[in-house]
Amino acid sequence: MQARSEAGGEAGVEAGSETWAKAGAETASRAKARAKGKAWAELLRLPALFTVPGDALAGAAAVGARPNSRTLLAIGSSLCLYEAGMALNDWADRAEDAVDRPHRPLPSGRIHPAAALAAAGALTAAGLALAARAGGPSLAVAAPLAATVWAYDLVLKRTPAGPAAMATARGLDVLLGATTTGRAPRGAPPLPGPLRRTAARGLDVLLDATTTGRAPRGAPPLSDPNALRRTAARGLDVLLDATTTSRAPRGAPPLPGPNAPRRTSVRHALPTALTMAGHTLAVTAVSRRETQGGSSAAPLAALATTAALAWRLMSAPTVAGQPGASPMAVSPQPADLTSTPPHPGPVEASRPASDRGRFEASIPQRGRVPVAVPRAWLNRAPGLGASRNSTEAALRGALALGYAMTFARPLFHAVLNPSPPLTQRAVGGGIRAMIPLQAALAARAGAPVTALLTAALAPAARKFARKVSVT
Repeated sequence: MQARSEAGGEAGVEAGSETWAKAGAETASRAKARAKGKAWAELLRLPALFTVPGDALAGAAAVGARPNSRTLLAIGSSLCLYEAGMALNDWADRAEDAVDRPHRPLPSGRIHPAAALAAAGALTAAGLALAARAGGPSLAVAAPLAATVWAYDLVLKRTPAGPAAMATARGLDVLLGATTTGRAPRGAPPLPGPLRRTAARGLDVLLDATTTGRAPRGAPPLSDPNALRRTAARGLDVLLDATTTSRAPRGAPPLPGPNAPRRTSVRHALPTALTMAGHTLAVTAVSRRETQGGSSAAPLAALATTAALAWRLMSAPTVAGQPGASPMAVSPQPADLTSTPPHPGPVEASRPASDRGRFEASIPQRGRVPVAVPRAWLNRAPGLGASRNSTEAALRGALALGYAMTFARPLFHAVLNPSPPLTQRAVGGGIRAMIPLQAALAARAGAPVTALLTAALAPAARKFARKVSVT
């Protein structure tokens, strides 16, 4: 009896030991996986990822296009190429980091150099594949972007052309978003004047008939409500089809030939791309001495650049081509719309000449098809445009101020004391400042929703930056 008790006790002890051993092994395995994940997060500088989507969104806003499924492809391609550059950067700097920053994942042995190089290659291939999925024009921008990233990390980083190469990469990233999002559907010609007039006519009839009970001059009489409804529905149908598919519905005024230019042009995104490139040039120039410090020239130049960009962002945007237009003017009205010779459509031809002045006012949206707005609308809401302009100006000013404060404060400290820690802090501030800069550019292009969506990435970037360094 006693022997059986002793045997049972020993078996219980062995079972408990095995349970504790398994639990310990699982805990060790989870700890190892967490450490490996943290090492990769440091290698790829995950908090800096939040600065990437804003490039595509700002590019889309610059050409007057709303974010769509192609925008997601552009963002995915940009993220892959950006992370490829991060992995390749540490692989190329592994010997230097062994001396200056031995805590980095590669010199500390937490990640093998071959794994980092393989990750860079795989991420580059994934980025190009996503761009190809978005279309040939997107791939035509993504390919030189990938080439610029690899050339910077492997060759140009330690040369005087290094900052310019990095600035070029950021500018190309903006153009990738503009090209991918703003690309017109295949074979879709621009919307001509008669369609715009037809759409505005229908909307004017609908508004006048439903709010005043009277038909506007030249419209079907109220005694024929079916005709009024048909006219209003016709305008709404033309407007909906034109703004969503860039094609006219069946029976609408004729469109130009298939060789007509597209509604949007990537050149409208060039000012936005140059702005992001200028900021990136300043940040990269400061980062070249982040491990040694000792010079306040680069932080001082970056401080001046930040002040100039913030001032330009807070100024009222102007349309390129008009007197006083600035080089940062965004998304001018496409030339193909203004060059289309006027020819009367079915609605325009039947409208009395005295009534056509009602449709002379228009609100052109940069990069989008300008839609004629009846003067009756503006007369009924005289403060609507001023209120919207003041709101957009306040948003633009707040985002520009946020950009300046995010980067200027650490730069000022680096100017006073260009030590490695303060210089690295200035570089981190410059990277985080890209988010409010992108948001301010979107707001300046007339896309407040896109601006707010971009600005919403800043808190997440700040939170993750407390755990993983962005430099």
